[in-house]
Amino acid sequence: MKPYFGLARHDGNQSLFDLVEMSIISTYAGLPFHLHAEGLRGTGKTTIMRAAKDLLPKIQRIKGCIYNCDPEKPHCPVHRDLSRAEIEAIGIEEIPMPFLEISHSAKVGTVAGSIDLAKITDPNNPQAALLPGIIPQAHRGIIFVDEINRLADTSPEITDILLDVMGNKPGRIQIEEAGLPVVEIQVQVSVWAASNPDEEPGPLEEVRRQLSDRFDMVVYMGRPGSVDTVVRMLEGSDHAKRETYDEKALRSKNEEFSRQIVEMAETFRNTELPDFLRNLIARVYIKYNLESIRAIEAVQQGAVLYSILKKHKPIMVSDVIDMLPLALKHRVDGDTLLKIMNGLESKGARDSILNIRDRKPGKPKEKDEAFFEGGARRLKDMGRQEIIATEKVLNPSDY
Repeated sequence: MKPYFGLARHDGNQSLFDLVEMSIISTYAGLPFHLHAEGLRGTGKTTIMRAAKDLLPKIQRIKGCIYNCDPEKPHCPVHRDLSRAEIEAIGIEEIPMPFLEISHSAKVGTVAGSIDLAKITDPNNPQAALLPGIIPQAHRGIIFVDEINRLADTSPEITDILLDVMGNKPGRIQIEEAGLPVVEIQVQVSVWAASNPDEEPGPLEEVRRQLSDRFDMVVYMGRPGSVDTVVRMLEGSDHAKRETYDEKALRSKNEEFSRQIVEMAETFRNTELPDFLRNLIARVYIKYNLESIRAIEAVQQGAVLYSILKKHKPIMVSDVIDMLPLALKHRVDGDTLLKIMNGLESKGARDSILNIRDRKPGKPKEKDEAFFEGGARRLKDMGRQEIIATEKVLNPSDY
């Protein structure tokens, strides 16, 4: 697989590159950021997400802890009641941020946890113990699920586990095995997923709407839009031109960005959305009868992350507007999304936003809410192609 920075970027996939990098920053900072990439097969969704493993920075954990306990905040059944001195006696080690995958053949025990067969069959000291599954082992890292719409259709039990893991930040998981005490732990993990909504069983929001809503952002992967871009992609895969492919330099760029993630995560921890932008997001939620609080929380988190990734200081109105379609396209119908975006991008809306920002405390309100006039339909099902077309209208430069 090519290094992450060796992958071709174009108008159709730039948003996914941005979101992947934003999610890594947020995950390292301690706040999960869940992503879902949709698009036709062969557009590179899975390739980009898997290649991002090269960017993951190292984390510190209690030595040998399979649950990846943070030495400052131990959470697992083995270490959560230990004193600082006891933890220091065990020791601390550095490991790469976890990146694990859930496959379609995975079982509940594989994903959540099961009986540790190695310990129970140990001839010298047999004992019944739990072996944590993929999700507990991915604590403080990333879980990737390819073709998540198929998983949601065929494995409702695993889907239910993901609902708990993604329902809050941090999430929770319960590990149960007959004859052993139930173990319930917090888990702090970002879930990345990819799917082709045009194939069976269909879009995730139609298969399991609850799970779809758990994703902070959904991006539709477009095709390259220019001949030059396609030519560059072909050159990159041409065996005759492998000599010009400087893999060492690209991997060095991966490592440099991994170091920058640590700095950007610290900036994220210390950055808040300005009140006038938070009020703007809240007004959108109220005016358009949005059903999911997760949607506006995702817009807020995404706007801060996007401003840090793109080095925008201070956070701008455009950062919020850029995040809105990605946070709402899987949660509202296309007509409502179009009304929201058209309203915010109008000159009157921009002037009103600036008035809100610059209003002095105690000053009477102007007609700042004018651009929120008119009703909006509640969530309803909508054809996939119509939603895609709407998103293309909203962000022509992204496709």
